[in-house]
Parts: sequence; C-alpha cells; structure tokens
Amino acid sequence: MSKVVRFYEPGGPEVLRYEDAEVGEPGPGQVRLRQVAVGLNYADTYFRNGTYPIPMPNGMGVEAAGVVQAVGEGVTNVAVGDRVTYTGFLNTLGAYCTERLIGAAALIKLPETIAFETAAAMTMRGLTSAYLMRRLYDFKPGDTLLLHAAAGGVGLIVSQWAKLLGVNVIGTVSTDAKAEVAKAHGCTHTINYSHEDVAKRVRELTDGVGANVVFDSVGKTTFMSSLDSLKRRGLLVCVGTASGTIPPFDPQILAMKGSLFMTRPALADYIADPVEKADLAGELFDHVSSGRIKIEINQHYALQDAVQAHRDLEARKTTGSSIFVI
Repeated sequence: MSKVVRFYEPGGPEVLRYEDAEVGEPGPGQVRLRQVAVGLNYADTYFRNGTYPIPMPNGMGVEAAGVVQAVGEGVTNVAVGDRVTYTGFLNTLGAYCTERLIGAAALIKLPETIAFETAAAMTMRGLTSAYLMRRLYDFKPGDTLLLHAAAGGVGLIVSQWAKLLGVNVIGTVSTDAKAEVAKAHGCTHTINYSHEDVAKRVRELTDGVGANVVFDSVGKTTFMSSLDSLKRRGLLVCVGTASGTIPPFDPQILAMKGSLFMTRPALADYIADPVEKADLAGELFDHVSSGRIKIEINQHYALQDAVQAHRDLEARKTTGSSIFVI
C-alpha cells in the first residue's frame, strides 16, 4: 500500500494528513514511479495555505526522484528501470508519496553520477537557479547581485553559480550563522537584515552605485528595499513571496527610482519547452556532477513528518535544501 500526504482544505501545516493510497496501472502517456526521495520547497506552502488555489482534496509537493516501475501506452522518453527526477507545477502536484502515477513528459532522466537524494533536493531549486542565472539577465564578471534568502536552497545554488560567472553576490540573511553558510557558498558580502538597513548597506558596498540585479524571494516586506538597492536601469526579479504578496503599486515608482525593470517569472514557463528544459537540466547536472556546484541537504524528514517539516520551513529554521526520505 502506497503512502501519501493529502490535504482537504487550505490552512496551516496541521491540515496535512498522512494516509494510505492505492496506485493503479499507468494510462496512456503515464508511468508508475517508485519514489526514493521527495523535495520540500517553500512553494509547497503556497499550495497548502491557498496562495495557489487548487481543487480539494489534493496532494502536496511538486518534486521527487525515483525509479520507473511501469509505463503506459505511447511512452517513449523513459523505460522501466530508468532513474528519473521531476519538478513542475500542477502537472506534478502530489509528490509527497511513496509511489504514484505521473505524466512521462514531466520526467528527466537522472545521470548515474547524481544520487536520488541530491536530485530531490535540487531539481526545482536547481532549475530555478539555472533560469535565473542563464535566462533573465546577461551576467558579466564584476556585476553585482543582491540575493535575498542567501542561505536557503535556491540561494546556495545561485551563489555558487554566480561565483562561477565572476558575479559579486551580496546575500541577505537573518542570523550570523546563516551569514557564514552563505559566505562559504560564494557570497562576497552578507547583510543581516535583522539589524542592518539592506538598501543603505548595498549602497555602501557598491560605492553608491547599487546592484545590477536583485533576486527577491521574500516579497511584501522587502519590495521597497529591493527597489532602493538597484542601480539605474537595474532589474528586480520577484521570484517568491515568503512574507506575503507584493501589494498593488504605481508603476511610476519604477521611473522615479531610476527607470528600473521588474519581472515576476515562474519556473513552469522556463521548462515548458522540452528542449529548453533539457538544456537547463544538462547545465545544472554538469555543474553538480563535476563538483562545481555542491548541493547542501541539511534537513531530512520522514514523509509522515510533513507537518513538522512545514513548520520548520515557515519558521525559517532550515538552511540549504530539505528532503523527505522514503
């Protein structure tokens, strides 16, 4: 009997339920997947609390890695026994389980050089980092990136990737311990937002110029300081809303603060094209396999402990990546 985490109404971590589930045979275009490790991502909390509305009841999680057990009619991209990983959005929702049916199109073959646990910890974060670093801005050596949540799962990958490109990273963190983690993974400077003015400190560190780009995964509470940290014609990338969604604002503010650019991208739109997804995954896997980018798995949970995992995540008690081990 397969095990699954479901929820029947939006709310706090306590709405998550660990239950039995029957898994049938794959239909056309599907595979049956035995999962080995499942990723825990902040985006999971958006589904759970209703920020991303979905039909109820529903499963939880969008990322995992495992072994193909059976394939349905018309599946040609993977075969029984293949090691695979996946991430997505609505098309992969339901990853918190031991076994599942999933559309084969979402699967990415996993190199033997990358463990299942590593894949579950990095597929979503890694592909997010890949499009942030390779699709949104033409980074050049000497550019400055302000990176919020620098000690988080995406933050640690982005910091290492940016260092490979010669980019100076200023990372924001909430504690001195997280500052040390961020520096060890490529941040040139860190700012502890608990007691430092982020925008003021960025100006000091850039001789008054500001950052070329800000990656802001926090949202509501950091929006204005992110704008104030940018150089003239700089780019604000709103990549998450951990503190809440950004309230409506007059676009004229972008002109007043230096003809700034702003975007709110989503991973789904950068992996919708199979060729682009393969390109991003290939570059990510190459960096990780070679050791140029290291994936830090700092929290391991059992699937039945999903409630505690979500509590830890929202309390900012985690660093690096977190996974469920099946």
